[in-house]
Amino acid sequence: MTASDDEGEKPLGPLLGIDVGSVRIGVALGDPAATVAVPLETVRRGRGDLDRIATLAAQRGASGLVVGLPVTLAGQEGPAAQASRAFATDLARCVAPTPVRLVDERLTTAGASRGLRAAGVSGRKARHVVDQVAATAILQGALDMQRTTGRPAGELVEAPSWRTAADAGTDDPDETRTP
Repeated sequence: MTASDDEGEKPLGPLLGIDVGSVRIGVALGDPAATVAVPLETVRRGRGDLDRIATLAAQRGASGLVVGLPVTLAGQEGPAAQASRAFATDLARCVAPTPVRLVDERLTTAGASRGLRAAGVSGRKARHVVDQVAATAILQGALDMQRTTGRPAGELVEAPSWRTAADAGTDDPDETRTP
């Protein structure tokens, strides 16, 4: 998604969908025509997770990333939504200039779990794919919205830039942060 996407043009590459969990991160991939999402990978949350997602985005030539924002049924943002926002901001910094957007993901993980149980996948095996399935639902919703409206779905995440003390010409690291 480039600036021209806000004017209704198609993205140049596929989108990645991200379902951020406390233990695992589900990743889904959109097709180049931006019509269908498929599960891609489950990334272990923690050290190296942002780098792995950035690598997947680069390998797939992603034009953007869509991160699920878990708001409540009443539309409020709690601790999980705040954690997703923080993750999306870190991810945006890591994949810049590729855009990262936050989209409402109400009930995607619950729906993914129900769907897997209905398909006969449960227990330990389901834990490792439920995040991918949830990421697929998040991305599919964003693709459908984009196709319907002609505009990228969700809220664009700003990637704050950080300068080093040397770049700022100071020895004080607190003076190196730029908005």
